[in-house]
Amino acid sequence: MSKFLNAIAACLIATAIALPLAAAPFGLGRAALPEEIAAWDVDVLPDGRGLPEGQGNVLTGEAIFTDKCAACHGDFAEGRGNWPALAGGQDMLADADPVKTVGSYWPHLSTSFDYIRRSMPYGDAGTLTADEVYALVAYILYSNDLVAEEFTLSKNNFAAVQMPNADGFLRDDRDTMELPRWQVAPCMEDCKESVNVTMRALSLDVTPKDAAPATVPQQTPVANVEPASEPAADPALLADGELVFRKCKACHQLGKRAKNRAGPVLNGIVGAPAGGVEGFKYSRALMAQAEDGLIWTPQTLDAFLAAPRSFMKGTKMGFSGLKSDAEIKAVIAYLNSFPAP
Repeated sequence: MSKFLNAIAACLIATAIALPLAAAPFGLGRAALPEEIAAWDVDVLPDGRGLPEGQGNVLTGEAIFTDKCAACHGDFAEGRGNWPALAGGQDMLADADPVKTVGSYWPHLSTSFDYIRRSMPYGDAGTLTADEVYALVAYILYSNDLVAEEFTLSKNNFAAVQMPNADGFLRDDRDTMELPRWQVAPCMEDCKESVNVTMRALSLDVTPKDAAPATVPQQTPVANVEPASEPAADPALLADGELVFRKCKACHQLGKRAKNRAGPVLNGIVGAPAGGVEGFKYSRALMAQAEDGLIWTPQTLDAFLAAPRSFMKGTKMGFSGLKSDAEIKAVIAYLNSFPAP
């Protein structure tokens, strides 16, 4: 959802830039350049408008999917952990807990193309070429038994693909049926004098912070990592690490209530032997290195976080790596502040 909101905000900013100076009451902004508009003008509509030139076949898509998508969505698009399934679920929409996939639920193929092009693969959004996106969509169609193995998807035949649930949605008529009921003068009487925050979200970090700077709890050294006399980590560094870790939260959790998701719990990871989290199914690549004695020291974590696939070929880690040494240093310090239970 945050990616969606960021995209909307960016579009609004681009719209503001595009206003002529004469129309801007504060004398701000300039006309947007054609290339700036083109960078945001990537909408793909259900009838195929907005599709780029290109094509991709099922077999090419399978290879790309295995390399860039399977770590989260499973080798056969069946889903993995908390990451959604992209295939299956046919004839389940009437069930109490239906499996909603591209093949069983989505009414328009353009939704798949548009979303993959904008947001995937996780951590490397926007890096796929048009041909790669066509190939991935073709493979997802094949995984849902909607096309043959020899199928090639292109701009020319895109609109001809019929989705099974294309007629399963009703038009949103709330603008005419419900909105008029709420277009009345708001009540401005008997209002509260003040509003106070009484509870905070535990894991989503969405509650507004107080004006006073937050205090950082005293850090407990992790066993077998640093001696007890080691001073507590720099609070500013920990705060930076917490921000960087937001990139990891989709797969990993920290803290007393942490559970394994698409990735293992990371409490006590700094200084721990690789592959030691109970109940998590690691990749063969990681278990092979674990058997060879891999320890997650700050040095090995630094190398892994910079380029996971280069450090460990065959890893299930879908993230491509952190981009700067400062981010890596900060997130390792933050991880080190969560000891093993």
